[in-house]
Amino acid sequence: MAISRAQLLKELLPGLNALFGLEYDKYENEHAEIYETENSERSFEEEVKLSGFGAAPVKAEGQAISYDNAQESFTARYNHETVAMGFSITEEAMEDNLYDSLSARYTKALARAMAYTKQVKAASLLNTGFDTFTSGDGSFLFATDHPTTEGGTNSNRPAVAADLNETSLEQAVIDIAAFTDERGLLIAARPRKLIVPPALMFVATRLLQTELRTGTADNDINALRSNGSIPEGYRVNHYLTDTDAFFITTDVPNGMKHFVRTAMATSMDGDFDTGNVRYKARERYSFGVSDPLGIYGSPGAA
Repeated sequence: MAISRAQLLKELLPGLNALFGLEYDKYENEHAEIYETENSERSFEEEVKLSGFGAAPVKAEGQAISYDNAQESFTARYNHETVAMGFSITEEAMEDNLYDSLSARYTKALARAMAYTKQVKAASLLNTGFDTFTSGDGSFLFATDHPTTEGGTNSNRPAVAADLNETSLEQAVIDIAAFTDERGLLIAARPRKLIVPPALMFVATRLLQTELRTGTADNDINALRSNGSIPEGYRVNHYLTDTDAFFITTDVPNGMKHFVRTAMATSMDGDFDTGNVRYKARERYSFGVSDPLGIYGSPGAA
């Protein structure tokens, strides 16, 4: 269905002072604070987590050394989606419009719609990671029972759901320090940045940027700030749907990933018979997770 003069009646008449509604700013590229971006040249991508060796045993004098086995643990798969949208404008609507270039105005609106979709898709893994979206190991993205080949588990969420406060943030830092590899060996995992919805931005500021502890009459230092526990501070993601959930990205490699199969491209063509001009935007990408230890999350207590 093409945009015709019937949808643009006021723009065909003199005396109009302003056109508005398409000039809003947008929150751009917030996914870059969570995901590592890579290019892809295939219809899908797979990444395999490997299991190394366990702790070395003591060898008794005169006895043969022990041999260990390495193996694959699990596979994370990224299926690229095609996201596309377009619009069409009649020849008469473009001829009779008095105030602006219709194509320039609505191609900006099209770009805004495409960008919005990408941010919603990026945030959806966090929004659904406690009860719907699963990682390659079969557990929810945020779970207390990520299995290891050794028979143990890793936890990238609190045992008891907690709101963002000094205690819960300190416990998250402690939990991240307890991450192990597939054979139960401790890994040197550290937090990087805190990701919060807009409702928690002021809480995050007080927790990470004040000199002294918040919410207490004690004259204690703010240990989180003094220790540099969250070295990259916090970022607000406006597409998170839970107002009391919070997340921490870690320095574990190959965690949250964004694959670009085809970068966004726009094109236009004209129809000879009708004179209508069509515009479209299209891109292909995927969001996913290889190693769930690349992120920690709490759904909040509510």
